[in-house]
Amino acid sequence: MILSDQTIRSMMEQGDLSIDPLEDHQIQPASVDIRLGTHFLKIDENAIESIQLDRPAKYVEFESDQVIIPPHSFLLATTKEYIRLPQHITAFVEGRSSIGRMGLFIQNAGWVDPGFEGEITLELYNANRLPIRLTSGRRLAQLVFAEMDQKAGVPYAGKYQGQRNAMGSHAFLDQENE
Repeated sequence: MILSDQTIRSMMEQGDLSIDPLEDHQIQPASVDIRLGTHFLKIDENAIESIQLDRPAKYVEFESDQVIIPPHSFLLATTKEYIRLPQHITAFVEGRSSIGRMGLFIQNAGWVDPGFEGEITLELYNANRLPIRLTSGRRLAQLVFAEMDQKAGVPYAGKYQGQRNAMGSHAFLDQENE
């Protein structure tokens, strides 16, 4: 079941769901808009020969209130909001339609597990032949919350728990690499 604006507000008032900071206009009928933060990572294309899933990737890290994403380029960004999900709620990260219509694709693997706490790392891709300029605080994506049939037996406690700022891939920590 997708949570309505009324249920989202109620859960936040009761302290079961936390999104901070949050302005009232971010709450939509069936989602919560999330905003661009100020921390970014991009693959350091000049420092590595290729991206390998069994080794940490090298990133260039920077803070800025504005960022320009060149054409056909990929960038990791963080949200302004820090979220905390209870053990019976999951969330989907979806790009806002108005932003997608400008050719900016937004992802985060699309899923936030129950029990997750932290800022969301957004994966941004500019599909245009022109650069896109973004400003911190701009609503780029939305969280759609869904109630599970019961609490997770094992809530999220993985490698991204409690993250602050954009976080690079930790695929090198996957079991396949042991």
